[in-house]
Amino acid sequence: MNEYQIYVGGKFRKTNTPLPVTNPYNKEVFAQTWLAGPQEVEDAVLAGLAAEEEMASLPVYQRYEILHGVSEALKSGRERLATVLAQESGKPMRYALGELDRGAQTFQVAAEESKRLPGEYVSIDWTPAGKGKEGWVKYFPVGLMAGIAPFNFPLNLALHKIAPAIAAGNPIILKPARSTPLSVLELAKILDKTSLPKGAVSILPTDREAGNQLVTDPRIKMLSFTGSPAVGWKMKQQAGKKKVLLELGGNAGVIVSDTADIDLAVKRCVIGGYAYSGQICIHVQRIYVHERIFDDFATRFTENVKNLRFGDPLDPETEISVMIDEENAQRVQEWVDESVEEGARILLGGEKKETYFEPTVLTKTAESMKVCALEVFGPVVTLEKFHDFDEAVGFINDSRYGLQAGVFTNRMDEVNKAFNHLKVGGVIVNDVPTFRVDHMPYGGVKDSGLGREGLKYSIREMMEPRLLVKNIL
Repeated sequence: MNEYQIYVGGKFRKTNTPLPVTNPYNKEVFAQTWLAGPQEVEDAVLAGLAAEEEMASLPVYQRYEILHGVSEALKSGRERLATVLAQESGKPMRYALGELDRGAQTFQVAAEESKRLPGEYVSIDWTPAGKGKEGWVKYFPVGLMAGIAPFNFPLNLALHKIAPAIAAGNPIILKPARSTPLSVLELAKILDKTSLPKGAVSILPTDREAGNQLVTDPRIKMLSFTGSPAVGWKMKQQAGKKKVLLELGGNAGVIVSDTADIDLAVKRCVIGGYAYSGQICIHVQRIYVHERIFDDFATRFTENVKNLRFGDPLDPETEISVMIDEENAQRVQEWVDESVEEGARILLGGEKKETYFEPTVLTKTAESMKVCALEVFGPVVTLEKFHDFDEAVGFINDSRYGLQAGVFTNRMDEVNKAFNHLKVGGVIVNDVPTFRVDHMPYGGVKDSGLGREGLKYSIREMMEPRLLVKNIL
């Protein structure tokens, strides 16, 4: 069994609380790490505070070299690291390899953005009182940060906190999900070999009490959290005066217009709906198809879903595998069963087999059903008709969430209407809302979050502007 020590203030160590890590596919414990408690968190906080000044004063070339070096290390260890990721998360290798590629890109983009940190010149003499003066706005790192990452992208979503923190000049304590801590502890081994100040990064799987300390401790200047709305908004209430960045998921919708390329829409919606068993914040959950093409789309869609290959995540041919645990698979089963009791019809799937939940297609649903109204975070997609484009926009907006939406159409007026009227953080045209590249702004409105990720945008969130006004005459 592989053993991973946690990373506290630049040092690897064990604690008194072992944390076994289980492969969700075969239920085997294949590795062990350790849970950090209040003392380890306190040590990480003190080390991070001690590193604040040195991190803030790191020259740009050194930040770039560190970030670029990590990117190259992720590339060179791609196959091995993807295997660790697939084992701990149950993610098929094709997607685990993709996550490693994205992780390398995340660090490389952070390296590039470290060369152009925000700042601006402000003309002060718009008014007579400002005559002879000019202003400069410079952005400074906020200081010690806490990042809390979820299980579904255990490496790359952690990197979306660590990489911009380094680029901005902030120390960070990262808490991974307890079910998937290993890939980011592998990252700790890479970071430990760089020229980062000791204490600049700590990586701590924690128990609940110690994890909450990262939220409430006033010495921590910013919290970046990715997870569920119920947890995220509660954390914001508990966070005190620190800055908070929240990415909280959603129930992403897709509009398929009668002018759309049906083959393209079907192909992309299958991937968007069932990649990693739908355990993705922007997984395709609700598809609204124009009534003229609904039957054709539904037939092709269900046929393609039926052909998805189930298997061991480590098999390169596997397209869909197990969910993260049986508890979540059972929750999805209950939501599907409840929707059927309330009038929904199953076109495909609908059954749990231990931690595997069959790829499921529902229709005749209502917006009040949990499979529509909440974030299902499982391999369940609903198909419904719409009459005109305005109605479809209304269906997408009739939600407590607003992360991203997809629109398949060949009409520019529909593109413009979608962009101007969909209440979401991003509109993806002729692709699914599951589309994301790591340098684009990413985040949502309503219950889907607060602020924006994406390296350039995260860096700005992680810094504070300071104004200088000086005489020039």
